[in-house]
Formats: sequence, structure tokens, C-alpha cells
Amino acid sequence: MSKTKWVSAAVIVGTSLVASQAAMAYGAGDFFARGGFAQSNPEGDNGRAGGEQIDVSDENGFTFGVGYLVHDKIGVELNSSEKIGHNLAMGSDSFGFDRQPVNLMVNYYPLGGLNSKVQPYVGAGLNYTRFSGEPSGVDLQKSYGAAGQVGIDLAITKNVSLNGFANYADVDSDIRESGSTIGRADVDPVTVGGGVTLHF
Repeated sequence: MSKTKWVSAAVIVGTSLVASQAAMAYGAGDFFARGGFAQSNPEGDNGRAGGEQIDVSDENGFTFGVGYLVHDKIGVELNSSEKIGHNLAMGSDSFGFDRQPVNLMVNYYPLGGLNSKVQPYVGAGLNYTRFSGEPSGVDLQKSYGAAGQVGIDLAITKNVSLNGFANYADVDSDIRESGSTIGRADVDPVTVGGGVTLHF
């Protein structure tokens, strides 16, 4: 069983054991911090370079974020992850690279302001992605694009909840080799994970 599946199973089991014992309410002025583990899956068609089809590998890593509620039902969140190491294959050639995403989101909490064991949310915003770790002579250009997410917090205590989420980011990068653009990598990852949210 993959690490992501273990995390998902732990969230489900932990929720069934303790969520019935606690409730929480999101409210204007609240801060929160999240941490967890996720798998990032680039889209199936990753573009072309040098006349070859591109394939970018699925990978996983630790995620984190902080947020603030400006209203019971509206909040802002800045989230990211550790550098995610991918492999990019072009025909018989391949190389590794690191992807560092940063998302600035505006979230909507339909049950904000209400005491509830379950607090779902949906968000939209912007993604910035920086690439590094390419081999000498190869350069992946930074990316800006739209991002969206859905998630749910399941109360353990008033200030601690289990978190599950999925997000998508529009991530496209020109591939340059020796200063010339040879193609474009369409990464566009869907990231699914789980972890813990702390409320302050």
C-alpha cells in the first residue's frame, strides 16, 4: 500500500474513532496551520519537446500551509510543499528536476460560524512554481497559473482536526536547452493528501 493510501486510511480510521466526540466552529479572526503528506500526479499528456512526447513522473512529499479567516465563511491560505523531485522522460532521454509550488488561495467555508464536527471548504487562487535541479544546460522556466482546491477538516478537539484535501494547479514550463526553447512541459498536477489542521 502506498504512503498516500496509508495516510488516507489513517484519516478515515481516526475520524470514525474521534470525530463524534468533538465539534469546532470557524470564525472571523481565526488563524490555522496545516501539515500533511500528499501524492502529486501530473496530467496524462505532458506536452512535447525535441519532437518527443514528454512524461513526468508521479511523486509524493510533505505539505504545509497557514491561513486566516477574514469572515466566518471566507479565508485566505498560503500553502506549499517540500521540493517535489520528478523525473522527466523524452523518448530515450530522461532527467530529474525539483518542483517547488506555492499557492495563494481564497477559501469558502459553507459551515463557517457553526459548531460542526465536519468543516468542508473549497478554494481558488494562484499558483507559482519554481523549478530547480535540472542537469547542466537544461533550464525549466518558472510558472504562474490558476489553482483550485477542495478539502475537509474533521474535528478531534476544538483546536485540532484531521484534514483531507485535493488540489489542482495549472503548471506549464518552457524547456530550454543551451539557451534555446525546445518544447513545453505541461505538468498540471493533481495533488491528493491528508494531515492535521491546528486552529488558533
